[in-house]
Amino acid sequence: MTDLTPITALGGTIARVETYGALSLTENPAMALASLALRKGQSVPSPFGMTLPEPGKWTKSGAIGVYWMAKDQWMVEAEGRAEEDFARVLKVEVPEASVTEQTDGWAAIEITSSKGAAPIKALLEKLVNLDAAAFTHGAALRTGLEHMSVFLIRRAEDRLAVWGMRSSTETLWHALVVAARRLEDI
Repeated sequence: MTDLTPITALGGTIARVETYGALSLTENPAMALASLALRKGQSVPSPFGMTLPEPGKWTKSGAIGVYWMAKDQWMVEAEGRAEEDFARVLKVEVPEASVTEQTDGWAAIEITSSKGAAPIKALLEKLVNLDAAAFTHGAALRTGLEHMSVFLIRRAEDRLAVWGMRSSTETLWHALVVAARRLEDI
């Protein structure tokens, strides 16, 4: 049998990390992702004891994060659980809901700033059409970035996560690197 080696969305055996001035970009292959959709007439559950966030919001408890995706739909993240069947774990929490594994369809890129919120705000202003000043800690939304559809999550004032389609990860990484390089002097 062929000896198979798992690779990240960017093609490496370890996560890619690059720093440009105050901004560091890190591929996050350890993050599991599953979608959660309520069925007609279902009451809103509390998976892992969490209150599901409202539109445009993200919340976190321990290693589990949840962001709103659409009416009665959320994405549930689980740090360090990409190698397990996280959708099955979530389905146990919410057996009446529709749960779908998303980990292999999406890739997360975490962006951190060593100089607080200003570089993250400047990066957002370069990349997407949104009010960067209003996109603060706990905000999440789906938007266009160049020609791609992405989810943005403001994990903290100095942290931003970008979820993009795994098949477009190289293109997404390139767009983020080009923008970060232009901001190296901030």
